[in-house]
Amino acid sequence: NTTPDKIFDKIIRQCYDFWTPERKDRATAKGLTPQTAYILASIIEEETNNTKEKDTMASVYLNRVAANMPLQADPTVKFALKDFGLKRIMQKHWQVPSPYNTYLVKGLPPGPICTPSRQTIDAVLRAPKTPYLYFVAKPDFRGYSNFASSYPEHLIYAKAYQHALDSLILSKQTK
Repeated sequence: NTTPDKIFDKIIRQCYDFWTPERKDRATAKGLTPQTAYILASIIEEETNNTKEKDTMASVYLNRVAANMPLQADPTVKFALKDFGLKRIMQKHWQVPSPYNTYLVKGLPPGPICTPSRQTIDAVLRAPKTPYLYFVAKPDFRGYSNFASSYPEHLIYAKAYQHALDSLILSKQTK
């Protein structure tokens, strides 16, 4: 029985309550607005369930934006393809034309790709200064990532993960 106006008013009030002056200041210090912090948090939300690494992942994307590099965020490709079941983003997926494809378009996408949690938004706002430009899942599949500041270092980590993933897939096929 609630009118759309009352629903909208409630959403707006909650937005104002959430974006305290402290949160706005933290966003500004990172070169973000509340809207862009929310967009980045939506990418992090889809990138990992590991709350311990969300702030470090945010630092990687912030460093990429500062370096004028593409984000190359796999969750944005899933969103662009509307295929949320993809487990592995391949080079063929990088070509989908979409403003959400951060392999083709530099910077943040035009909007969020999901609804991030408060915890993830706050992780973005407390992202530490790091030298990292890359990350890839660790090959032990425990939900942690290897972070790298150079592409050659990243390639070593990526190859180890790809090898572990290929081995896992092969072991499941032979059962």
